[in-house]
Amino acid sequence: MSAVGGISRGRFLAGSAAVGAAVATGVLGAGAGEAGAAVGAHTPPRRGLAYRGVCYEVGDGDGLATAWSADRMRRDLRAIRHELHADSVSVYGTGVDRLAATASEAADRGLHVWLQPRLADVPERDILDHLAETGRHAERMRRQGARVYLSVGCEFVLFVPGIVPGADALERVRNILRGNYDPERMVREARRFVGLAAKTGRRVFRGPLTYGAAHDDDIDWSLFDLVSVNYYGYHANARGYVKDLSPHTRWGKPVAITECGSCTYEGAPQDGGMGWYESIDYSVEPPVITGGLVRSERTQAAYLSDVFDVFESMNLHAALVYQFVSPELPHRPDSPRHDLDVASYGLAKVLRKRPEDPGSPWHWEPKESFRALADRFARAQR
Repeated sequence: MSAVGGISRGRFLAGSAAVGAAVATGVLGAGAGEAGAAVGAHTPPRRGLAYRGVCYEVGDGDGLATAWSADRMRRDLRAIRHELHADSVSVYGTGVDRLAATASEAADRGLHVWLQPRLADVPERDILDHLAETGRHAERMRRQGARVYLSVGCEFVLFVPGIVPGADALERVRNILRGNYDPERMVREARRFVGLAAKTGRRVFRGPLTYGAAHDDDIDWSLFDLVSVNYYGYHANARGYVKDLSPHTRWGKPVAITECGSCTYEGAPQDGGMGWYESIDYSVEPPVITGGLVRSERTQAAYLSDVFDVFESMNLHAALVYQFVSPELPHRPDSPRHDLDVASYGLAKVLRKRPEDPGSPWHWEPKESFRALADRFARAQR
């Protein structure tokens, strides 16, 4: 997976929701979906979430050690199903072959699948072609009986060139934070591309369609079958979360939290989707944690427990945690300054055989958040 300004793309993705939410204006998209009944739009009321799961990235990695591997993917999905006790997984990233293999493996293991291509920083036609090919595989899965939804992408304002100035996604984030963009043009161009992506998805996929939006994006969800929100908000009590999320229910469609999470340090929930931003100094070798951040797995676990309580109480359709593991952010229990996992949203921590060698073999171990959610997910399945 290529890096953006020293930050791997996988790590960058976690910050997208907060930035998108900060600048969301206007209505994106128009149209009508046909697969709403497939996601329970007209079924009797239920209590709690229908699906509980995690986001799983596929990509080419920063090097051989972190590159996608079919063997590792199969082991990870086995753990997601039988150790985390998830019943749903969001497979996202680049490379149609990787996306297809991972999504099919997940379905074979009995997992409900959200399939979301996230090709970025390339011409629009390439992004749409990548989406179409991914959608064709999703349709083949659906016809074979898999439970699969197709998400046409994630926060195009950040990842599609030309909507906001910037040569790459990280530069666009910086321009947004500094106000170096035209809000009217941003809304107009985002609306146009959301429409193109939705048409592309509908052309190749007959199942439920959605789009990974920032929490405050004002989207016309009649274009899709589900309302999908990337939510990294923080409140001191449940009422604040309910106030944030209730407006999304007005469409009368299933509402899914397609990303939520926290980094792994004290105060991380308050930093939300921007916890990753500038938390690591990549100008030195090896990179170091900045700002005196203090590792706290308990903080991450407590935040996720709190927001899942809210999602369950609101009877939302699904909630998926960002993310399963971040291979490029290893845990260093021997050196807190170099413990890059502090800036990770992962439920699992990465331990290298040779801590100072980026090319070293590695394995993951569950964090407190993994164990907390595993207990919750297992109880829900009883």
